[in-house]
Amino acid sequence: MKKTNAGRMSIFQNQLFIPLAALLLLLLFNLIADPNFFKITLGVNSSGNPVLSGYLITILDSGSELAILAIGMTLVTAATGGQDISVGATTAIAGSVLLRMLCGSNTRPDTLRMPILLAFLISCVVVMLFGAFNGVLIAVFKVQPMIATLILYTAGRSIAAWINNNELPIISDPAFSYFGTFIPGIPIPTPFFIAVLCMIIIAVVLKVTNLRLYTQAVGINEFSAKLNGLNPVFIKILSCMILGVCVAVVGLIKVSRISTINYSVIAQNIEMDAILAVALGGNSLSGGKFNMTASIIGAYVIQCLTTTLYKFNVRSDALPAYKAVVVILLVVFSAPVVRERLSSLVKKIRAKEAV
Repeated sequence: MKKTNAGRMSIFQNQLFIPLAALLLLLLFNLIADPNFFKITLGVNSSGNPVLSGYLITILDSGSELAILAIGMTLVTAATGGQDISVGATTAIAGSVLLRMLCGSNTRPDTLRMPILLAFLISCVVVMLFGAFNGVLIAVFKVQPMIATLILYTAGRSIAAWINNNELPIISDPAFSYFGTFIPGIPIPTPFFIAVLCMIIIAVVLKVTNLRLYTQAVGINEFSAKLNGLNPVFIKILSCMILGVCVAVVGLIKVSRISTINYSVIAQNIEMDAILAVALGGNSLSGGKFNMTASIIGAYVIQCLTTTLYKFNVRSDALPAYKAVVVILLVVFSAPVVRERLSSLVKKIRAKEAV
């Protein structure tokens, strides 16, 4: 009996429990409301290539963008004890730089000016510099992260439009669209494979380096970390730059989907979903220890919620209200008072069972 109770407690205390439970509840709701939610069909796109379609494929496709951002947002949250609210605007910058490198001054090029990979690397460098800018404000000037990133949140889309002289470049090369849609012959959306690659890379980095340890140490107690030889300024700036790389990847996917860019709409409100994914993963928004797997699952949970709401014809301007309910529940259940009461309740139940 004691082993059974201990097993139950370990399951409930596991950080993966909340995001997995939320995902299962959403899937169960859709199974009851409309089993067609799980229907996947194989068809062909406009190019005649086989593609899979269905609500689950939509979750994998769009949720992958959010999962990539959740990776960087988790590190920034853990190191700085705050969140970057500029990722939507910097995604616009990343996409704009990418198009500028590929198109140059000609908004309708017949051929690309440089290889797509090289243009993407340049975009990465530019957005990493913007990430370093946020990091310096946070780590050196001690500006609260949300306030520091408010600068780019406000000005980022204007900067993106300025990069291309407020024009909308269009790329006609079909190979460019593969990053945001489908690779010919592969019916699964390419963004999912890109997300898996990012997950593997961050898993290897966290495994073979001390990034996890240093980030958590700085987030838990910056002063103690400094006494132990760490450089909190460097760790915070590095986390913001890693988020910049994640933003550049999402920028590539976004502009690749439509082969152009809309500065005011691209990645709109995605920063709120990324922050919510980190919170849903059970990570403390005040910094410290983190679970990257939980954040990634949280990202797909948020996309599952969004897809479910769209399926039931909820208006897009009403989506934040439903997500706000999720935030309220997360805040309530993560509150120390609630956790203490739940813990005492469980202890009383266990004591009665023992008697």
